[in-house]
Amino acid sequence: MNSLEFTILKNLVNHDDYRRQVFPYLKKSYFENHEVQLLYGLISGFISKYEKCPTKESLQIDLQNTKSLTESDYQNVSTLINKLDKDEVDFKWLVDSTEEWCRNRAIYLSLLESIKIADGNDQEKEMGAIPSILQDAIAVSFDNRIGHNYLEDFSERFDSYTKVESKIPFDLQMFNKITKGGLPNKTLNIALAGTGVGKSLFMCHVAAAALLQGRNVLYITCEMSEEKIAERIDANLLGVPIQDLSSLPKQMFETKVTNLSKKTNGKLIIKEYPTASAHVGHFRALLNDLSLKTSFRPDIIFVDYLNICTSQRFKASFVNSYTLVKGIAEELRGLAVEYNVPVVSATQTTRSGYGSSDVDITDTSESFGLPATADLMFALISTEESEQLGQILVKQLKNRYNDPTVNKRFAVGIDRAKMRLYDVEQSAQDDILDTKDEEFDYSDHKQDILSKFSKFSDLKV
Repeated sequence: MNSLEFTILKNLVNHDDYRRQVFPYLKKSYFENHEVQLLYGLISGFISKYEKCPTKESLQIDLQNTKSLTESDYQNVSTLINKLDKDEVDFKWLVDSTEEWCRNRAIYLSLLESIKIADGNDQEKEMGAIPSILQDAIAVSFDNRIGHNYLEDFSERFDSYTKVESKIPFDLQMFNKITKGGLPNKTLNIALAGTGVGKSLFMCHVAAAALLQGRNVLYITCEMSEEKIAERIDANLLGVPIQDLSSLPKQMFETKVTNLSKKTNGKLIIKEYPTASAHVGHFRALLNDLSLKTSFRPDIIFVDYLNICTSQRFKASFVNSYTLVKGIAEELRGLAVEYNVPVVSATQTTRSGYGSSDVDITDTSESFGLPATADLMFALISTEESEQLGQILVKQLKNRYNDPTVNKRFAVGIDRAKMRLYDVEQSAQDDILDTKDEEFDYSDHKQDILSKFSKFSDLKV
């Protein structure tokens, strides 16, 4: 029997601070000895139920009430319980040793599981699951941080106030104004629009702009094919009307793409999933595969679009649309937090909002839980008048980055042939803005934004 294993069990019984810190990370499978596994099962059952350390007496009683034990197992476990005496060990050493033991055991067990999968002896998992299994094992660690101490951590708090937040800026002035310089990490950002208004066009344009900044971009599509999304981004970046791409000579197309690749260090990956079949579990597996196989880590993720994803937690046949869509939104925002990136997606308007020139947050289709979860939500509105002007209207619905009543409505130019958005003259905004235009202070962001886009101002591909 491993002496460290038994030391862990003794301290789970005798040291409450140790129990609180390490118990959430322990697993029965980590213990090698059969009798030790049985004893850990008794200890973990007591802790899970009563949230405190068990006594030797309570463990003996629980052992007596355990069915299907052989006489040998009963005697061996009972002997181990009697040996659970308190001993003096260095607390930090014990926690560090337990963490290292957990990680080593997790890696060892994951290797055994991977071999079983590779040999075809696991009927539930495929070869593609091996990278994530190994990565999860390597990532095992104890989180020793228990929160922000308001009175003691004031210096760290003050530094956070003065630190310039990392954001991905837009190439559209009004969107930079309402977000104070771009999209922060760990956020969910939603465009609300009717069918054919421009949800995918907006996301393709922002994805193209992020690529030109040298960012790594992951574009997940559950609606159109990978080639159709790439076609829209080609029209945007190459400056060729989308209907003319098919007639472009291959040599000219290759030259344009080659010239474009010289202008950016970023990468754009487009991944297609069948409609209503993919959830964040699939997206997480994709991110793990990209990281392990190509060393690709996205700076921003686009999901086109939220309503035609599925939930990892809820089955569509068992819950209503409110719960389902809210669940998908929460899972996508959780993905943004986990990978420290902004996630951009879209949703449909209701039937009443489809033809409306004044879309409201209540026009969100299927679930009002979506705007409750999003950090930024805005409506894209197309009217006959705006289409004649070559514009699309934007209305802020929710904004955690800035005051949503400032620049509540504004217009951006739209070139549907080239799948592009662009800034319009200020005079075009004068009759649209609901409130006085609050001047955006670019002092912290101007140089950063200009430096990212200036080298592309003369882009000719």
